[in-house]
Amino acid sequence: MTDIGTISSIAFRAIKANKMRSVLTSLGIIIGVAAVIVMLAIGNGAQISIQNEMKTMGSNLIIVRSGVATSSGARGGHGSQPTMKAADGDAIQQKIAKIKLAAPVLEEAAQIVYGNANWSTGITGTDNRMFEIKEWDLAYGRFFSETDIKNAAKSAILGKTVVLELFGDLDPLGKTIRIKGIPFKVIGVLKERGQSGMGQDQDDVVYIPISTAQKKVMGTTLPDQVRFIMLQAVDAPSTYTAQDEIRELLRQRHNLGINKEDDFVIRNLTQMMEMMENSTKIMTILLGAIASISLLVGGIGIMNIMLVSVTERTREIGIRMAIGAKAWDIRWQFLTEALVLSLLGGLFGVVIGLIGSELVSAFTSLTAKISLFYVLLPFSFAGFVGLFFGFYPAYKASLLNPISALRYE
Repeated sequence: MTDIGTISSIAFRAIKANKMRSVLTSLGIIIGVAAVIVMLAIGNGAQISIQNEMKTMGSNLIIVRSGVATSSGARGGHGSQPTMKAADGDAIQQKIAKIKLAAPVLEEAAQIVYGNANWSTGITGTDNRMFEIKEWDLAYGRFFSETDIKNAAKSAILGKTVVLELFGDLDPLGKTIRIKGIPFKVIGVLKERGQSGMGQDQDDVVYIPISTAQKKVMGTTLPDQVRFIMLQAVDAPSTYTAQDEIRELLRQRHNLGINKEDDFVIRNLTQMMEMMENSTKIMTILLGAIASISLLVGGIGIMNIMLVSVTERTREIGIRMAIGAKAWDIRWQFLTEALVLSLLGGLFGVVIGLIGSELVSAFTSLTAKISLFYVLLPFSFAGFVGLFFGFYPAYKASLLNPISALRYE
């Protein structure tokens, strides 16, 4: 019996003897592996973007907005009926055990000015619970104090983008900016967060006390009015189970009878994010499956070329059998050739796939994230394809009659 090393050596020599044909045979595998890696990297990048978006927004979130106003038969959008108050959020946090934090929010776009510089950005009135929910720390300075909230102080906390646009390299702490002509003292600067998964600059924001926004900046039609309340549940499952409790409590607080519709809207952001994440997982699987078809096509190419090779080398097979090679030796020789062709194609496919993923990230709006698993998976599958489609030619070669093979012209 011929040893495995000798058989492998013969297989490698056969591949080297037909370099161009070997390259063309592996081309389908190269394209297939590269396509699978790029597609999986794009899908993985989408999942990571959604996960990062969830982290920057906060975890286990529920948003309660004001309801829909109707005037002369025309229905406005969500929040058009001013029904939510900051006190509603406080009541939810105090009375519903599954809710950890409740931050009131009142927001509006406005022009802010410092000296000769000005910048248009989003102004958000809230309290320190918002920063806890978003897990957003300060780069320097301080958060709002209880006195700031109670006295509607004209204090502001800035995002990094606003600091750069208004102050450049200057230290903004203690400086006075104007929001709608009203002077505000800068008390803190938030740590830089960069863009969200949706491409929004998270650092382009100014936070002021909710009481200041209500009384001095944005103006509200009702006392203590807010645009929405951001709630954080104790864990992800609680975001689902707490919704009914929130609805019941708010209906009681808003004195809504049995036949009256809710004057608020509850949105489970955790559920929405999970749906998006599941969608991207399905997309990743579909993209990988579609790209895998190229690998199967490459496998068929390997089988066809190996069948041709068996026919061309019939006399060689007969000679080897005549000098003592067993059927298993012949079978292993051709299986080795098929495996080497597929693995070499897989290796080149991995290199092209890695380069392609980087090019996708560099020249398109898509984000492709490579992981070791998404590299090993198609490479391993390429090896399996080589063995699977190489088995029939190898089996056919091992069944040849030595005398007939020696007589073959």
